[in-house]
Amino acid sequence: MTPRLLPAGDRAVLLHTDDLPTNLAVTAHLRQARIPEIEDLIPASETVLIRLVAGVDIVEFGNRLLTVAAGVTVEASDDGGGNPLLIPVRYDGPDLSDVAGATGLSIPEIIQAHTGTPWRAAFVGFAPGFAYLAGGDPRLAVPRRAESRPSVAAGSVGLAGEFSAVYPRQSPGGWQVIGFTDEVLWDIDADPPAAIQPGAWVRFVDVNATEQHTVTEVGTGAASTAAHTSEI
Repeated sequence: MTPRLLPAGDRAVLLHTDDLPTNLAVTAHLRQARIPEIEDLIPASETVLIRLVAGVDIVEFGNRLLTVAAGVTVEASDDGGGNPLLIPVRYDGPDLSDVAGATGLSIPEIIQAHTGTPWRAAFVGFAPGFAYLAGGDPRLAVPRRAESRPSVAAGSVGLAGEFSAVYPRQSPGGWQVIGFTDEVLWDIDADPPAAIQPGAWVRFVDVNATEQHTVTEVGTGAASTAAHTSEI
């Protein structure tokens, strides 16, 4: 990867990394480095907008930035999805059958693939708090719907391309909706309002599987208690 840099006004530069994994790695490295000249980082799929504090020499800083970015490796930035935000999902979305047809997976296999690996918030766009989650099972890569819906409910869990996302608020949308969550991911009174920040890890949890596991445990406990009582 050979990073490229473009000026973006008198206090910002736009770093091009050319691919999503590299962009994730460079953004994570810059966040962790806590470089004092950097005021804010705004990542996208293949670029990072870097806003600088007042008075920074953009040319000198840009040269240093290119050297740093060129030395970042994807493997070094991957912490394996430690301490993810858990999002319980009811996998009963209206597009599950279409996703099954597009991927060749059964619905149980779709659920397993979606919950089986952590996802990372690559960037936020489209609407406030709408995080594009990357790094999931590649078998789930599907196109957007041929026609967007005029209204998609808050909490809808969708797939589009290589990404997954949760609609934080009701809005139009064309992603393939495979499920729903009751988690509140956008709260204007919270700090920050968006529950999923760029760079954060997310893991989806199948509500039905969790409930079945709980019922099994309760049933086993009841059977054990009954058996113990009969022995007395």
